[in-house]
Amino acid sequence: MGLPIREYLLVGLCAAVVTYLLTGLVRRLAIRAGAIAVPRGRDVHTVPIPRLGGIAIYLGVVAGVFVASQLPVLRRAFDYSNETVAVLVAGGLIVTVGALDDRYGLDALTKLAGQATAAGVLVLMGVQWTAVYLPWGGTGGSTGSVLLLGQDQGVLITVFLCVLLVNAMNFVDGLDGLAAGIGTIAATATCAFALGLLGQQNGDVNAYPPALIAAVLAGACAGFLPHNFQPARLFMGDSGSMFIGLTLAAATTTASGRTNYTTTGATGALALVTPLIVVAAVVFVPLLDLLMAVVRRTRAGTSPFAPDKMHLHHRLLEIGHSQRRAVLLIYLWAGVLSFGAVALALIDNAFVVVWIVTVGVLVAVLASAVPRLRPRA
Repeated sequence: MGLPIREYLLVGLCAAVVTYLLTGLVRRLAIRAGAIAVPRGRDVHTVPIPRLGGIAIYLGVVAGVFVASQLPVLRRAFDYSNETVAVLVAGGLIVTVGALDDRYGLDALTKLAGQATAAGVLVLMGVQWTAVYLPWGGTGGSTGSVLLLGQDQGVLITVFLCVLLVNAMNFVDGLDGLAAGIGTIAATATCAFALGLLGQQNGDVNAYPPALIAAVLAGACAGFLPHNFQPARLFMGDSGSMFIGLTLAAATTTASGRTNYTTTGATGALALVTPLIVVAAVVFVPLLDLLMAVVRRTRAGTSPFAPDKMHLHHRLLEIGHSQRRAVLLIYLWAGVLSFGAVALALIDNAFVVVWIVTVGVLVAVLASAVPRLRPRA
């Protein structure tokens, strides 16, 4: 029958349209509720801007999933898996926690508890890592081995990954349109990876959920972006950034359970890119920002959650990039790394992929260094 690409495009488009249309209503709600981001010393914006945009993103995802449940081709996925519904339930929980933080301001420990609880809901409803491919330890001429995870190990890895991605997306949300754009890129790359796995499974209906989750998230983030790109009229707030991180974690976790490691291992060493490595590449920029922030703050003797003005986007602004250019540069880095990793996992000609990614990285490095390369008057 072939891959249901048109159906995935349709549900992604529906999520985008609903998010775009609802964002204006959510902005009015945020103003009326007093959920306003007042400029602080570490912020880039200079005027108060309403937040709670994550509510519009979440409702867009819900709309996309509802449309998918009405399509004959995608409807069967709901009969064999609860993973998509799990994203809606856990996502609703984390959006609620984020919305409370956007309005009232929650302490870091309370937010962490909410994040862990949402991740636990995913696990209870069937979203969990079960195996990881290792490019070593093979026997009988095989190129690797598969590490099967026990129940406790799978739960810990899943919860850790969810909390990690939630906070990574939260940390990177510092410039207009940055988190929404990275969410769009990362979700699109994850969807492409999931579609590749779906093709390897010959269209098995059990492999539909990861592509569906990623498609509706990509659409919702894209629909929110016109309202959020500089100059932003509405911020997504923690309700949005945490939901994006959780949904990305769910999409990549469900994709991990659909990988045929036997056939993957036969394609050669460079093609042995496991879902975990693809996850790291897809969200490399926010994860790098998170890691640098934790190291920086720990060395300074402060809490890892203590705010500062030393994130990657702040550094790009300091060397002379405008807000828009800094955001577009981070888009470029995220796109090169995420789609490069996905292409390496799915395309047999690894040499061509590596060559193209190398060129992309060089272009990104040169574009990032432009202000320093300009002659000074």
